[in-house]
Amino acid sequence: MPESSTGPAIPGGVANQDFTSALEERRRWVYDYLLTWPGAEAFQPADIHDALFSYVRHSGKGLRPFLLLASCGAVGGDEQQAIPAAAAVEIYHIWTLVHDDIIDRDATRRGHSTVHAEYDRRARDERSLSAGEAAHYGTAVAILAGDLQQSWAYALLTDLAARGVGSETILKLIRRMSSDLTPKLLEGEMLDVQYTHIETASLSEVEVVAMLSKKTAALTEYSAWAGATVGLSGRDDTGGNAGLLGRFAYLCGTAFQMQDDILGLTADETLLGKAVGADLREGKRTLVLYRAIANATPTDRERLLAVVGRQDASPGDMRDALSIIESTKAVEQISQMANQYVIQARELLGYLPQSRYRSLLDQFAAFMLARRH
Repeated sequence: MPESSTGPAIPGGVANQDFTSALEERRRWVYDYLLTWPGAEAFQPADIHDALFSYVRHSGKGLRPFLLLASCGAVGGDEQQAIPAAAAVEIYHIWTLVHDDIIDRDATRRGHSTVHAEYDRRARDERSLSAGEAAHYGTAVAILAGDLQQSWAYALLTDLAARGVGSETILKLIRRMSSDLTPKLLEGEMLDVQYTHIETASLSEVEVVAMLSKKTAALTEYSAWAGATVGLSGRDDTGGNAGLLGRFAYLCGTAFQMQDDILGLTADETLLGKAVGADLREGKRTLVLYRAIANATPTDRERLLAVVGRQDASPGDMRDALSIIESTKAVEQISQMANQYVIQARELLGYLPQSRYRSLLDQFAAFMLARRH
């Protein structure tokens, strides 16, 4: 039986100070590595270079790099040795955001313009292009920048060789990223797009969970597995800890996406960094929407579905839709579901030796539900 690992939940949305300090420190390591990477001068012309670094400059929380580095430490590895891999998963995550913002037609990310929106604006202001041509230019820049970011992720993994990681381990990381992670993640993205054009009643909750897990949990799973694989480099994984940490991260990633869907409807817009209700306008088949439609009265269901997927929905329409969702208790139910995933994840940590890293991973799991943006 595993040793008990689960500590108290983080109250009031405020993370443990040790966790927040550790998260910020590792985020700084990774972004310093990316911003000073010596090969970046090859990213040309200027619009591609600037677009590629746009989301790097407006840095995210660094959750996936943290997960990779903490998993490395949890199996007795050297975090400093794994920093290039942590940078790789962050830039890999960023390219998916750049492309996802095109697909979702989002204008803001982290409180700033998305790449395609920014270069749409620049094309109009600096190149005097027509609205249609400027929009096309912005999309082209974002697609190409994302493609280059994906290539950069592989280059960053090869940097591990300079830190003493063996070629066999590096090839294992690259192969899994290219042949398992990318197909799985893009399958989730494709299903997300397809589901917006399918009647919600024809989908099952299992299908919706599987889609969001591929979209989000596949990368968190890879991050933890990769960190443990680097940490175990040259040693036998007799306890199956790389797989265990991958499963832990997969459960956390699924809970993360559930919480993300909740925040997309309930968060403070200034904290969220994008418009609340954007998923409704886009017609995203989130678990919250699925459960709200299932729970709503026939009249409310009809009113809600009349708003879903309408880009031109008025502020009043959106308020009405959000009020219906609130009345169905869907948010509370999906929050409880996410909590169960986190409980399962934290229980897995009991199979690991006690250490500060195990404690940090436990706090990471709790943070999936405590975060407010």
